[in-house]
Amino acid sequence: MGIVAGLDSSPDFTRIVVCDTDTGAVLRQGYAPHPVESTESGGRPSDVDPQAWLLSLGEAAGGGLLEGVQAIGVSAQQNGLVPLDAQGNTVRPALVGGDKRAQVAAADLVDALGGREAWAQAVGCVPQAAQPVTKLRWLNRTEPDAAQRTAVLLQAHDWLVWQLLGRPLRRTTDRGGASGTGYWSAAIGAYRPDLVELALGHQATLPEVLGPSEAAGTTPEGLLISAGTGETMAAAFGLGIGLGDAVVSLGASGSVMAVHTEALADPSGMITSLADATGLHLPVVTTLNAVRTLRGAAELLGLPDLESLSELAMKSTPGSHGLVLLPYLEGERTPNLPHTAGTLAGLRRESMRPEHLARAAFEGMLCGLADALDVLRGRGVDVRRVFLLGAAAELSAVQAAAPALFGAQVVVPQPADYAALGAARQAAWALGVSQGTLDPRLPPVWQGAVAQVLEPGEELAVGQAVRQQYVSVREQTHPGAFRA
Repeated sequence: MGIVAGLDSSPDFTRIVVCDTDTGAVLRQGYAPHPVESTESGGRPSDVDPQAWLLSLGEAAGGGLLEGVQAIGVSAQQNGLVPLDAQGNTVRPALVGGDKRAQVAAADLVDALGGREAWAQAVGCVPQAAQPVTKLRWLNRTEPDAAQRTAVLLQAHDWLVWQLLGRPLRRTTDRGGASGTGYWSAAIGAYRPDLVELALGHQATLPEVLGPSEAAGTTPEGLLISAGTGETMAAAFGLGIGLGDAVVSLGASGSVMAVHTEALADPSGMITSLADATGLHLPVVTTLNAVRTLRGAAELLGLPDLESLSELAMKSTPGSHGLVLLPYLEGERTPNLPHTAGTLAGLRRESMRPEHLARAAFEGMLCGLADALDVLRGRGVDVRRVFLLGAAAELSAVQAAAPALFGAQVVVPQPADYAALGAARQAAWALGVSQGTLDPRLPPVWQGAVAQVLEPGEELAVGQAVRQQYVSVREQTHPGAFRA
């Protein structure tokens, strides 16, 4: 068929991969950081001029990278809200990232609709500070003039697709991107304009939601642009996960998502019901404490890095000699304990050794993520295989404990830009459908991720005993936390 490109515009950079349409093999790639200055504290800014994304895109595509490419797919950071005026100009810089400024606005919105359950039923998620619907409320309350001039709402990938197509009258998005806004329901496949009005104070034009294999349009040069999607959905598509698969991402915080056949409304707010890039659903559960738990333990033990912590933990045994760490160092979302602290239980003279504390940190982090997996399993989500992502997935202590604690086969893919690969696969799908060579219901079959596969094996019973030890301490310390 030819070659396609996938473009991933993350919070920090643009990466482009050029792939063979039939196999997915990467032929060439480009990279460029966004020209965005850090905040005074060294963090990411919450306000970004979207032109920065275009500048890094142009740089990443330099040197003839896109020569011969027939179609492009776009993946971009989620929760980046781009408010436009009636003429299509940005009203203010894009609102991106977690944006703690909007925490009060999130609580306001929850109350305004009648509570968490009302939101879960309406759009499959409870407003968080990061979501576009919450940022609209913040804009309305804090910058009313800008809110008043806002006539069109786009997210980062919508805006980039629109720019690549030459800013046409038609503006588009996809199910995956729309499902994270807080004003589109994955369950009914439709917008809730009343929630836009609740947040912004008036109606705004929303992009047309395309199907997974539909094209957003063609550039004047004849380059097909697929629907695009958010980074989470693109990464899942790039990994090639399907029913029975879950993805556990180990960042400072953690997230667990799985492919499912239907949207899940969760009155507790622990599940965010997203749509994926294939027509199915991606329920997501997040934890606030993953690798930050390991970093805290390494600092406490005076170790220079996580590799040293892992080596030390491997000198202990499953169960950490009875030490149990509830890793709620930043409070926790799963279970919903925002104001709690971590707990170290099971201290005895024989357990008070550095290697046991190191092991307890790994087991506590993984058991917290197993709790998140169980939230999904408890709602009928089938989890037989777990893809483990993030640099910490390479640590021997993680790989030794994860399969038995998760009760599933664990797959550790080689590091790659799976979001860009997913965007390229989407481009190949849209191209194939436009040429009549692919079924609009069946994405192209590409080579799977090169990965290490770990089985629970004989350790399963031991792992489940460790998990039960953790659950017992959690229930004693926070009774009914998962029933609240």
